[in-house]
Amino acid sequence: MTSLLNTLACSVCMGVGEQHRDSVAAGYAMLVMLVIIIPMLTAIIFFIARMAKRENAQLDPSLRD
Repeated sequence: MTSLLNTLACSVCMGVGEQHRDSVAAGYAMLVMLVIIIPMLTAIIFFIARMAKRENAQLDPSLRD
């Protein structure tokens, strides 16, 4: 016997009973997460690279390796 929480969680993402095979909610949820995560990671990488280039340009030449 499944608990109420497991039943509710499954029905939110995948539907219940025969709808289980036809539901695409989980796929859309993954797509939305990717649409949010990829630009966020790109922005973080961009700003880290930008800060590294600015630091390198402003660094005293005697302190460089």
